[in-house]
Amino acid sequence: MRLLVIEDEPDLRSGIARSLRDEGYAVDMAADGEEGLFKAENWTYDVILLDIMLPRVDGWELLRRIRRRGTTPVLMLTARDTVPDRVRGLDGGADDYLTKPFSLEELLARVRALIRRGAGRPSPVIEAGGAVIDLNARSVTRQGERIPLTPREYALVEYLALHRGKVVSRTELYDHLFGDDEDTMSNLLDVHVSNIRKKLGHDFIQTRRGHGYCIE
Repeated sequence: MRLLVIEDEPDLRSGIARSLRDEGYAVDMAADGEEGLFKAENWTYDVILLDIMLPRVDGWELLRRIRRRGTTPVLMLTARDTVPDRVRGLDGGADDYLTKPFSLEELLARVRALIRRGAGRPSPVIEAGGAVIDLNARSVTRQGERIPLTPREYALVEYLALHRGKVVSRTELYDHLFGDDEDTMSNLLDVHVSNIRKKLGHDFIQTRRGHGYCIE
């Protein structure tokens, strides 16, 4: 899953990004509203984490423009914790609102919930291809045995499971699994798919030649 963190405080921005990457997410960052708007308009994200007090373009205006463009889930992160501020954010199109300071565990839980909601999968457990994907534990089991996956392998399985039954193009997978600062080789996706098939069976991920991949 690919996330965008728009936060002007450098230490907080890098700390959030590092924690999300440790969980296997691809993360892009923006230090001000103008940069955040550019990235939100030119790349596809599964969740946008948005501060309110931003230079150049503030969070309120950025939220308005993001909503005018699409339905990407937005989690507002801000020190402004009054009821009117929360109401303004939610009524303005934010999907969730988390006040600073916040715990990392809560942030990750809210991100997971927004990803599920955005994919139309309210349950944190998905059964697909003979495996059980636990979106909260970020784990995959088969016949009760946990399958060891790398963070990127899990991210690929999770994305296909959230879109179970749908053929997902290679371009879409690259857009959602790799950040803008990652050097991605043209065959990297094939390598991950091959490794997953070795662990979960050749038929777990099916190839639709010329179209992409899917989990039935």
